[in-house]
Amino acid sequence: MSRLLLIRHGATDWNAAGRIQGRSDQPLSPAGRSAVATWGLPPNAAGARWICSPLVRARDTAAILHAGPVETEPCLIETDWGAWEGRTLMALRAELGAGMAAQEARGLDFRPPGGESPRDVQDRLRPLLASLAEAADDVVAVTHKGVIRAVYSLASGWDMRAEPPQKLTDACIQVFALVPGGAPRIETLNLPLRVTCRTP
Repeated sequence: MSRLLLIRHGATDWNAAGRIQGRSDQPLSPAGRSAVATWGLPPNAAGARWICSPLVRARDTAAILHAGPVETEPCLIETDWGAWEGRTLMALRAELGAGMAAQEARGLDFRPPGGESPRDVQDRLRPLLASLAEAADDVVAVTHKGVIRAVYSLASGWDMRAEPPQKLTDACIQVFALVPGGAPRIETLNLPLRVTCRTP
C-alpha cells in the first residue's frame, strides 16, 4: 500500500482576488512565495517520490519545498473551468442567478461551459492513482484545489451537492492511502505544514 500526500500550491494574485484560475497559468504572488518558504514537511514525507501539476504555480511551490527531483504529471493539472476562468463565483452567481444555482446543485456533474466536471477530473485521475498504488511508493503531489477535492470525494463518497464532510484547509497536507487498484482511503486530513519538519 502506498500513501499519497497532496499539497495545494501557494497563493497567486488571482487567489487573492477570488478569480477562478483553472488552467490559466498564474504564477505565485510574492506573498504566496513567501508563505510557501515558511512551510515544512512532516517526517512521513521523507524519502517520498515527488510529482506536481504542470502549471507554474504548482511547479514553483514544489521547487521551494523540495530540493530533489520533481516529476511533472499532466493528470494533476487543475480542473478546466472553460469560459468561466478569470471570473469570480460571486459575479457568476449574480449574473446567472437560478441557472448558476442549478449548476452548483449538480455536484460531481457541475460543468462550466467548455470545461470539466469534478467527475471528469476523477476519471482522469484514476489511472494515475492505480499506477501509484501499484508502485507502492509514498508520493508527495503538489497540485490544485479541484484535484484534491476530487480525490477526497473518491475517498469519502462525498457527491459535492452539499458542504464536504470535513473542510480541507490550505497550507496543509491531505494524506490518503492507496489500496491495490488505486482507490484512495482517508488517512489524515489537514496535517499542518510546519517549518520544523522540513525535509531536504
